Amino acid sequence: QVQLAESGGGLVQPGGSLRLSCAASGRALNSYTVAWFRQAPGKEREFVAVINWSDTRISFADSVRGRFTISRDGAKNTVYLQMNSLKPEDPAVYYCAAKLSRDDISRREDSYDYWGQGTQVTVSS
Repeated sequence: QVQLAESGGGLVQPGGSLRLSCAASGRALNSYTVAWFRQAPGKEREFVAVINWSDTRISFADSVRGRFTISRDGAKNTVYLQMNSLKPEDPAVYYCAAKLSRDDISRREDSYDYWGQGTQVTVSS
């Protein structure tokens, strides 16, 4: 099984940037689809971004498109979420999740089998 560990969260001002990392161990991610989700207090968990490791197909939620990017580093077995132009509505616990790829880039939370513990992102206003 694959284990995931997020890092890179913190407190930033509106308009600032953060890069979140999702480091995997136990398995190489070359056969996986990896996604980022987030959950703010009082809200349901929502999809943010996804990447298919093998073919690098990506998809983003409308709320972050143009501001966030997702990428991978094979040597480090890590997926990154670069967050730019952060807004007051972006604070949440950000989670990375993985699933064995079916040549897809799923946005569905319940399709993912492996989850990290999350990293907190706070944006001051």
